[in-house]
Amino acid sequence: MIEVVARPKKRLFLALILVSLVVAALSTYGLWMVSFSGLANISRYLPFIFGVLLALILFVIGSGVTGIILAILGFHTLDVFQGAAWSTINLLFPMAIRIGKLFDVDKERIERSFIEVSNHLVRQKHITVLPEKLLILVPHCIQNEACPHKITRDVANCKGCGQCQIGSLISLTNQYGVHLAVVTGGTLARKVIKTLRPHAVLAIACERDLTSGIQDVFPLPVLGILNERPCGPCCNTKVDIAQVEAAIGYFIEEKVVNDNERPGNSAESNSGN
Repeated sequence: MIEVVARPKKRLFLALILVSLVVAALSTYGLWMVSFSGLANISRYLPFIFGVLLALILFVIGSGVTGIILAILGFHTLDVFQGAAWSTINLLFPMAIRIGKLFDVDKERIERSFIEVSNHLVRQKHITVLPEKLLILVPHCIQNEACPHKITRDVANCKGCGQCQIGSLISLTNQYGVHLAVVTGGTLARKVIKTLRPHAVLAIACERDLTSGIQDVFPLPVLGILNERPCGPCCNTKVDIAQVEAAIGYFIEEKVVNDNERPGNSAESNSGN
């Protein structure tokens, strides 16, 4: 059964975040009202102090939502807004998932929208890193399931037979001089990141793993690419190599990209896949 992934829409996640902000504001006001009498019995100043603290928290969250909206609309935002935007996403994401469930919105649709928003925010920062400071993380399910060669510890074990896209990815990473790691899950991915200490990550995975991974490694910038699942989840998955190469171009020095785009230097011609 071929799994077709619909093109993600940023507005879905944005709408759920806005609804989550309204719910958070109403809940905060309700908390303040419930605690007012008890705090007033202790000191007449406590309700005011507590209210100011809650208002400041809501202001920070509101600033984050504003930062997300401005970034999506194409406006340049200050670093403080970008930081608030990420804090808002991490804080309100669980609530957005619950609200989406109430409206019968599929969780994977929300996660795809989140990934699109996250990618947009990363691109807005125009981050440039040296090739050796860029890490490409690939799930082990891209390797052909019948392949006897273990590549999760060393991608050099790949024989480049063309039965999967690992050979093409290796050629691509050799071409641009970036790191490539094939991982079995989030724990190994975090271990690789801790060992290599990259300045940016290009991650290929399913919705769930990309969403959790992007949040886990924050503030490390991550561009996420959804894998393709012609055989269903976690089995002989694929990825658009051209999309991977384009994502590399977002991060590494422009001179390196231009040099490698000269005739005869394409990853596809080197890999033979």
